[in-house]
Amino acid sequence: MKKILVTAFLALTFYASNAQEINFIEYDLDNGLHVILHQDNTAPVITTAVSYHVGSKDEEEGRTGFAHFFEHLLFEGTKNIKGGEWFKIVEANGGSNNAYTSDDQTYYYEVFPSNKLELSLWMESERMLHPIIRQEDRINLQEGVVKEEKNFRLDNAPYGYLLYSVRSNLYRSHPYGRLTIGLDKDLEAANLEDFKKFNERYHKPNNATLVVAGDIDIDETIELVNKYFGDIPSSADVFRNLPKEDPIEETIKAKWYDPNIQVPALLVGYITPKMNSRESRVLNLLSTYLSDGKSSVLYKKMVDNKKIALAVQTVNLAQEDYGTYLMLALPLGEVTLENLLSEIDVEIEKVQNDLISDRDLEKLQNSLETQFVTRNSSIEGIANSLSDYHTFYGDTGLINSELDLYRSITKEEIRDIANKYLQPNQRVIVDYLPGDETNKTTIE
Repeated sequence: MKKILVTAFLALTFYASNAQEINFIEYDLDNGLHVILHQDNTAPVITTAVSYHVGSKDEEEGRTGFAHFFEHLLFEGTKNIKGGEWFKIVEANGGSNNAYTSDDQTYYYEVFPSNKLELSLWMESERMLHPIIRQEDRINLQEGVVKEEKNFRLDNAPYGYLLYSVRSNLYRSHPYGRLTIGLDKDLEAANLEDFKKFNERYHKPNNATLVVAGDIDIDETIELVNKYFGDIPSSADVFRNLPKEDPIEETIKAKWYDPNIQVPALLVGYITPKMNSRESRVLNLLSTYLSDGKSSVLYKKMVDNKKIALAVQTVNLAQEDYGTYLMLALPLGEVTLENLLSEIDVEIEKVQNDLISDRDLEKLQNSLETQFVTRNSSIEGIANSLSDYHTFYGDTGLINSELDLYRSITKEEIRDIANKYLQPNQRVIVDYLPGDETNKTTIE
């Protein structure tokens, strides 16, 4: 224990120079688990979170859906927690919990009264060390929860395949072009050994980040983390060699049919830089300028003034390897999708040719600051941010300096980045239409 404490205090990093900053320490256990602790004693609540650096992009071709499948499977019981008991234990102790899977990670967290800190750490260590992977659980989950979620979120949901219709055409080599939830046929074809190998490779301490945030004592928490996680064996380091995506040089046009909708949608997508780049942050500001709120350029023009759209939105969906800059518009009445695209293109060209005003730039930066503060207004949000900044940016301290990066972005950068990444020949255009016809793609 003495060795662990000395190692922790040599490796930890403090960020506490003013009241606005979020204090934390971080260190690594000998097995590779990265630990981040944030003490905030204003309320008797804690969040314990574990992020496994594995998502749908890490799955092998023909074996998709594993990351999302494990999100559910790792709630099904462990060596010391019987099947069906996980949620009962959490509820009986005044807590709540949840999890999610993305293309880049799987994230689990519990929120408990602070006197249940040890319980939360024991439960997450059980998930990591003693999962039970049985054939009957695999079949039951696949036929039950997983298919039910796919039906609810995709197959039977209006506009359920909206994002996939763009990304499947945008990413022709990189696995971002696949469904995050995976394909039924891949889960059906997999055997028990496939699942065990996936778990052994990815759900280990050297591929995970543990965050404990809230009403904690740092020294006590360090001891408990070592007690429950220190002896968990690591696995071989994960090395990724994913396919690179070639730039799009000719416009790709596609038609996607959805039997669950009545109003068509225009979708436009571009490949943009990964989330930890400055360019990605510039694109975030640009999307805010174009469509965030009723005072934004596209909303005022297309929804308020010309009344040609029910809704219009642009967003930079930044991820670990690439970003997807997405534009969406729903027509009003007899307005065509081509008309919507033309109106959007006019505003994109303005941004590419003219600088936005100083006042608009200030409004954008204030808006991003509000979003940042909102995200980190709860202990759960802070825990999630700390985990993400370490995992995807390699700099946990960005939780205190990210806003400075946004404040340093210039009008010239916004213009230049719009020119670099939002050219007509670099995009996918999807007409998302009512009906059940065969989807089609053409390159122009």
